[in-house]
Amino acid sequence: MTTPPGSAARLTAPWLPAPAYFAVSAVFHYLGPAFAVVLFARVDVLGVVWLRIAAAAVVFALWRRPWRSVRHLSPEQRRTLLLLGVVLAAMNTTFYLAIARLPLATVGAIEFLGTIVLAAIGLRSRRNVTALVLAVGGVVALTDLQLTGEPLGLLFAFVNCALFMLYVVLGHRIANTGAGFSGIDQLGAAMLIAAVIAAPFCAVAAAPAFTSPATLLAGAAVGICSSVIPYVTDQLAMARLRRSTFALMLSILPAVATVIGIVVLAQIPSAQELAGVALIAAGVAVHQEPQDDKEN
Repeated sequence: MTTPPGSAARLTAPWLPAPAYFAVSAVFHYLGPAFAVVLFARVDVLGVVWLRIAAAAVVFALWRRPWRSVRHLSPEQRRTLLLLGVVLAAMNTTFYLAIARLPLATVGAIEFLGTIVLAAIGLRSRRNVTALVLAVGGVVALTDLQLTGEPLGLLFAFVNCALFMLYVVLGHRIANTGAGFSGIDQLGAAMLIAAVIAAPFCAVAAAPAFTSPATLLAGAAVGICSSVIPYVTDQLAMARLRRSTFALMLSILPAVATVIGIVVLAQIPSAQELAGVALIAAGVAVHQEPQDDKEN
């Protein structure tokens, strides 16, 4: 059964604070990819990308049936959905190509850099400036770049960074569209578009998974953990937070990536990386959401 079209906020529990949704998103944002790294041993990177996107598209299709409401969108809203679909396909691809070559914590730190700009747009107080400085310091500490080590991996990571920034902008736009079509339904439609766009480049690489039910099931689990749970909770958080606030809260992602890298992939951080985690946590704690109206 689907929820009637409307604001994504209708799906939230009114007593549950928006940061709680973000916390769920942050954990699954990297938990799914960490499992995907393990899956790389059985399926090519692009094949895992396809399994992630396709599995998420199937879940959204069965759960939300987003095509039923697309016809009610304006041409501008449809263009936004198309652009979001392109961004999701490209972002997932470059992210996986990056984590196949670099530690998860490094990619997570680079991924955050673009959101600094988004957070800076909405700064309204000295306290928030301090929060941003702390968060940036943490990212710098975590991102000890060695350009001579894995330049291709870094290239993919920085492209993913730019795409992630676009995802935040477009995701916030559909979460607050107010057009009688929920952000989650629009997200589902965009994921279907992403699956179509990624198919010519990634579907063939996923073929080995279809000969192993266990591998196929693992790929589906990666899709649910990576592109359903975090993206849905992103929408629930975006519907209740300013874009600048959401962008700054994303600074916790490198810290989460570091912890998950330790637990799942045994990627042990250095003292400098741990200092970066502490600075980022401090920045998130210091930040205060403005009380005026939300950005669109």
